[in-house]
Amino acid sequence: MSVPMGVLVSGQDLSGFSMMDLFRTEAEAQTAILTEGLLALEREPSATERLEPLMRAAHSLKGAARIVGLDQVVVLAHALEDCFVAAQHGALTIGSEQADLLLKAVDLLARLANIPEADAPSRLMALQGQIDETVRRLGEVKSGSPPPPATEPKAMEPPPAVKPPEPAAAVKPAASPRDISDADRAVRVTAENLTRMMGLAGETLVQSRRMESVAQRVGQLARHHAELSRLIERAGSVEELPSLSDVLSDLQQRVTQAEGLVTVSATELDEQARQSLDASERLYRSVIGSRMRPFADGTQGFARMVRDLARELGKKVRFEILGKSTEVDRDVLEKLEAPLTHLLRNSLDHGLELPEERVACGKNPEGALRLEATHRAGQLYLTVSDDGRGIDVERLRQKVVSQGLEVEDVAKRLTETELLEFIFLPGFSTAERLSEISGRGVGLDVVRALTRELGGGVQVENHAGRGLTFHLRLPVTHSVLRTLLFEVANEPFALPLNRIRRLAMVDPHGCQTLEGRPYVVLDEGNVGLVDAREVLELTAGARAAAEWAAVILEDRDGCYGLVVDRFLGESELVVRPMDPRLGKVADVSAVSTLGDGSPVLILDAEDLSRSISKLLSGGALRKVGRAGAESAKSRRKRILVVDDSITVRELERKLLRNSGYEVETCVDGTEAWNAVRVAPFDLIVSDVDMPRMDGIELVRRIKQDARLSATPVIIVSYKDRDEDRMRGLEAGATHYLTKSSFHDESFVRAVKDLIGEAES
Repeated sequence: MSVPMGVLVSGQDLSGFSMMDLFRTEAEAQTAILTEGLLALEREPSATERLEPLMRAAHSLKGAARIVGLDQVVVLAHALEDCFVAAQHGALTIGSEQADLLLKAVDLLARLANIPEADAPSRLMALQGQIDETVRRLGEVKSGSPPPPATEPKAMEPPPAVKPPEPAAAVKPAASPRDISDADRAVRVTAENLTRMMGLAGETLVQSRRMESVAQRVGQLARHHAELSRLIERAGSVEELPSLSDVLSDLQQRVTQAEGLVTVSATELDEQARQSLDASERLYRSVIGSRMRPFADGTQGFARMVRDLARELGKKVRFEILGKSTEVDRDVLEKLEAPLTHLLRNSLDHGLELPEERVACGKNPEGALRLEATHRAGQLYLTVSDDGRGIDVERLRQKVVSQGLEVEDVAKRLTETELLEFIFLPGFSTAERLSEISGRGVGLDVVRALTRELGGGVQVENHAGRGLTFHLRLPVTHSVLRTLLFEVANEPFALPLNRIRRLAMVDPHGCQTLEGRPYVVLDEGNVGLVDAREVLELTAGARAAAEWAAVILEDRDGCYGLVVDRFLGESELVVRPMDPRLGKVADVSAVSTLGDGSPVLILDAEDLSRSISKLLSGGALRKVGRAGAESAKSRRKRILVVDDSITVRELERKLLRNSGYEVETCVDGTEAWNAVRVAPFDLIVSDVDMPRMDGIELVRRIKQDARLSATPVIIVSYKDRDEDRMRGLEAGATHYLTKSSFHDESFVRAVKDLIGEAES
């Protein structure tokens, strides 16, 4: 089982994950910190404050690798840490050449961390020469010498399987494993959002229980109704006036009581319905929010890609990412990497000029490249812009003619907007030369295809000589869709609004026939009409309506009119996936429910267009928790583990839990200080080097607090010098252990010596 980055949070039960799973997750996080920090240092070598988190990341990675026995990673991370220490002491300045080597070392670390366990011995042996050479070069750089030329031997690894080229960066750090099935994949949920959802779920439960009182009154009302019926029957059989008067009096009393119950029940039911709807809507919004991730989560590799590719091309680039906090549905975000990579590489290769060209044009030698994400009108808008040369429209016109896409007379009459549409055609390129980066006519057609697949679109804005801007419009989430509802053969169906060109009411008598199929002229174009009942393989039959309701769809091959029985209006639908046991259902993408609870199929616009195209061309249609509550347990002793290394943190947790202790975890001293002030712990186990507040400061604060001073604290650190031990003990630590104690019983034995066995 692989572990997606960002899923693991403090306090989470990670017992189902192996130590290698946890190490890979930590390695992904720490290499991302190293990459981002090195890129920032390269831009601003004097910003020495950035060295501390780099040292801490390399140090944590080294310790985590030691836990899982990856000695090669330990050596490489140690060499990196030494370089950062040297830079902190002024013996090394990290410029572009040094950053090149350090970034390659980080890439190698990421590569080593992601080697499958089954292949580890052979792969590590094959990479040993490259590891040794990288460590040697890092040692020379640490001394302040310029980076020596690369002489690393080629690793004798098995050749990778042949696969279609991916829009990856020229040099891109290894990504986290992606081999989790959709059914098992974990989702990042912030603690705040989870707490909010739990609160709303509790509120909804309370509202449901309050309905019991309403139900009881309705039951009383039913009994009153039965009694009234009995009294009315009795009144009809009474012959004497005095007796009839008594019956009518009793009847009046019952009616009054029933009216009171109706009034109270109706008022309370109305209030309950309002509160229940409000709580349900807030719960739903919170659940949707749990699917959202900041745009920054999908852009982590772009800065590195732009930097490496710009150096390869000999260009200077200032790259900015704006709107990093803009929230995007995780499913949409995962599919954005490919189109955005295409656009960024296109801007770097085609758009931005070489420094000398820019100076000659009166521009800054450093080009500007920007990626921005914003929300507008319920849509996600992404913009990729540069201040390069833009597109020469006349040269583009000539390319259109020379590639046989239009005759010269027609091409001369095309507007700039119409000409720019050609750059999205498969195989079309304006490049004079072919390269590994671009110019092969693949890329922009992929961008358009992917954005359409996501339910959006792409447009280009050209400023000749001043730059080019691509605008991508996408849905913020795939969880809720704005749809058109319509009826076919007495069944409701839905289509996403952003896939519909327009709606039309068509006069059947005004239709014409072409190749045996009806068509109508709309917006000065011919639109072929197809009966939705025929496409969806529903009950066919002649339409008697005076007008046909047609949904006009548009794809790359033209416009189609889907004739439906009637329009039902617009609606926002909650998307629910089809049962996977059904496989791919033709022309259907998902399912939802209407306001009255009835099901509705959401049609797949792309699939539907293909079916219509086949039908129009005469092709054959396709045929259609654990149950129960845990028993009460005696109190177990509680231990707080504090370490910024997830690998170390989880190892300590497992060792202690295996001994029967209840364990909670924190990632740094600040989080731990907040935790110990709100909940009691029998023991605290802490690392020393941590962000925000280190272990020494944490111990001092605990010992200075009258309520906490008696709580024993064990420091567990890689630092084993006498002065380090004395510093920890002087701060108030009860024990000071090195992390080698994990490999014998020293750690657990020290815990038992301090607080005894797990059960109190």
